[in-house]
Amino acid sequence: MSADTAQQVTEHAADAAQAAEAAGSGGLPQLDFSTFGNQIFWLVVSIVVLYFILSRVALPRIGSVLAERTGTITNDIAAAETFKAQAAEAEAAYHKALDDARAAAARVIDDAKAEIQKDLDVAIAKADAEIAARTAESEVRIGEIRDSAAEAVKAVAKDTTKELLGSFGVSADARSVTAAVNAQLKGGAA
Repeated sequence: MSADTAQQVTEHAADAAQAAEAAGSGGLPQLDFSTFGNQIFWLVVSIVVLYFILSRVALPRIGSVLAERTGTITNDIAAAETFKAQAAEAEAAYHKALDDARAAAARVIDDAKAEIQKDLDVAIAKADAEIAARTAESEVRIGEIRDSAAEAVKAVAKDTTKELLGSFGVSADARSVTAAVNAQLKGGAA
């Protein structure tokens, strides 16, 4: 071994001896009763400094943040109540407008129905008048056709009677044939 190595070993041994002596003296330095007064003094100083820092700096800031937050929440709740009231008013106005629109639509529909019914009544009256006029005209034509048919029947009856009498060898004058046909047609119609 060299001299340097021996010296290092000796130094390590001395360090180990000091560590053993410190370990034998009571363990942790915080639990050494000889330093309790000093530790308590610094503990009190640290707590007082911490208290002043918290009370002068941190707590006022926290208090102002909480106050601001409370104010904001109160304002937001008030604004929400205002908006809720406005929404209720808007909804009521919407429903009223909707009801008014429905009523107006019903009036327009009723007016349109009344106008259509009026036009329909006029058209029906016009159609009834036209039908009545055509019916009267048709009755006149039917009457004319009946009269002409009756005259045609008389003429055919007269001609037939003359021909029949002529085929039996009887001669009859036109006046007696007409009187006999007229009497027969009156008696046959009755």
